[in-house]
Amino acid sequence: DLLQDGFGKHPFYHCLVAEPHYLLPHNSFLLSESCTVGYAMYNFNYDPRIGKLLYLKDFYIMESYRGKCICYQSHSFNTPGVMLKTNCSCMQFLVLICNKASVEYYIKCGASNLSTEEGWHLFRFSKEALLRMAAE
Repeated sequence: DLLQDGFGKHPFYHCLVAEPHYLLPHNSFLLSESCTVGYAMYNFNYDPRIGKLLYLKDFYIMESYRGKCICYQSHSFNTPGVMLKTNCSCMQFLVLICNKASVEYYIKCGASNLSTEEGWHLFRFSKEALLRMAAE
């Protein structure tokens, strides 16, 4: 499902992959080798109040690469750049309450905490709950 949903004819999500590139000597030639050290999964959404938005679903960088300048694959590992290129009005994402370091970092970078500023709560219906509601 992950491959079909992300890379099929009509993808439900997009993914950027972070890869630092290393130059390794080999018989007087330089070989470029890389490995995946992070990823960002996102999709587009629409809100009638604010228009198009990029929803960052999952973002991860291996701890040993956090805060370092590395070259990236997939044009650029830059979801704000994708957001601007696709003319989205904003980027939204969730952060676990217990992840205080990330919460503080995003606020420092200028992100708005909608749970405190606008009072939003995140809810989820399971498939089973939706089927029960539809049957009633």
